[in-house]
Amino acid sequence: MLIVASLFDFESLIPLAIFGTFAALAWWVLERFAEARPRAVERLNELKNPRSRRQAQAESALKKTDPVTKMLEKATPALAKPLQPKNELEMSKLRTRLTYAGFRGESAGSIFLGLKFFGLVIGVFLSSGTLLTIRGMDNKSMMWTVVVAGLMFYLPDLVVGMMGKSRKQAIFLALPDALDLMVVCVEAGLGLDQAMRKVAEEMKNVYRILAEEFAISNFQLQMGRPRSEVLHELGTRTGVSDLRALSAVLIQADRFGSSVAQALRTQSDSMRIRRRQLAEEKAAKTAVKLIFPLVIFIFPGIFVVLVGPAAITMIREMLPRMAGK
Repeated sequence: MLIVASLFDFESLIPLAIFGTFAALAWWVLERFAEARPRAVERLNELKNPRSRRQAQAESALKKTDPVTKMLEKATPALAKPLQPKNELEMSKLRTRLTYAGFRGESAGSIFLGLKFFGLVIGVFLSSGTLLTIRGMDNKSMMWTVVVAGLMFYLPDLVVGMMGKSRKQAIFLALPDALDLMVVCVEAGLGLDQAMRKVAEEMKNVYRILAEEFAISNFQLQMGRPRSEVLHELGTRTGVSDLRALSAVLIQADRFGSSVAQALRTQSDSMRIRRRQLAEEKAAKTAVKLIFPLVIFIFPGIFVVLVGPAAITMIREMLPRMAGK
């Protein structure tokens, strides 16, 4: 009976289950890193065999239409109904946020709201089940259930915000180099449309996000949209102030017939100056930001090392004398 009871002692199996979970996770991470090849090797293989690149693109296109994606597109509209914006202004703000993060599909808004509702439900069930099993029904359990559910509800907002910020930073860092290449193309005799197409082709492996935005603008120009509208939309859909200023400069140059190459060169110089100023500003803030880790982490260690031996000596010498008196 004791052997059977020990076999069914579930509490003793919990450490083994945790160890197995972490071991499987570590094995998966190591396997993924072992399979990953350097980018230089991948590029050489693509140059040797162009068909492999086309096959990879086709496979990525097929992955986008996998059953999981189709299931999300079908299930999220029903989940997103309780969270649908009440007016057109809120819907426009939601589309703008998703566009900044790179989600331009028609179902992006419903999928985003559906994921928020799904995260809320998952957070409520997981947190309530876990906390009620461990602690029971009390005020702290209910409070932590609400906190976890709120975190799961706002997790998609946090992810979309971080993705949008990352895209804006990538576009901001890529603009000066793209403008230099556009200046070379325009001075070589290409028009603005051909220069944007050339920049999109040449920079898609280095600055993928900016090349994608230029490719969308080129596609819109090929569809017959006016250049001023395309350039204005290029500046507004990314949320980057420098790209918005560049679009305004190009619109003015196209309207008044001024030199596009000179406008691009001036804009590139101003962007590089701004990048240098931002770098100097961050360097100046470094001394202030170092105060907090110094005081919190480094200063206590130095204090213990310097004052510790003196305190130990005082305790050894003074306490016996005080006890003797």
